[in-house]
Amino acid sequence: MEKILHRLRAVWKDVVFEFTPHKDSGVQMIRLSEENFDILEENQVAVTAMFSSRYLATFEEEITYWRKSLAAISEIVVACGEVQRSWSFLENLFIHADEVKKELPRESEKFLLIDKEVRAILADGYKHQKALDFCVQGHVLPRLETVQRDLEVCEKALNQFMD
Repeated sequence: MEKILHRLRAVWKDVVFEFTPHKDSGVQMIRLSEENFDILEENQVAVTAMFSSRYLATFEEEITYWRKSLAAISEIVVACGEVQRSWSFLENLFIHADEVKKELPRESEKFLLIDKEVRAILADGYKHQKALDFCVQGHVLPRLETVQRDLEVCEKALNQFMD
């Protein structure tokens, strides 16, 4: 257990996101490399297995920390991917398409607020660079979930307009 915990500390102190510029917007899109995502899944299995050990009590606090931290990384990477996909698609329509802005003024105004929030979240991720540092912040996942719900509302309005 000590070796596994040592390996977790060693690996996750250095895992950084991969960043890709989004058009000419100055926004850096966040993702975890395929290799690091595989490591994440393996580490989650190892941590879960440690919970069934009879020696759990000795390391319970640190194992609990890693279970929560790795789960947060996983959830945030997935949520961030979904938000980035929706946002980048809808951005073209709600910000750059005059017809959509004219036909859906309320949703276009709402999208401007969403756009500002997405940019702030991604900027925070870019500032932190390291996956663990960014993802253990308690506010990141709730912000991403709120943005995703808001994006879904805009997308539904857009689909109704297109129909």
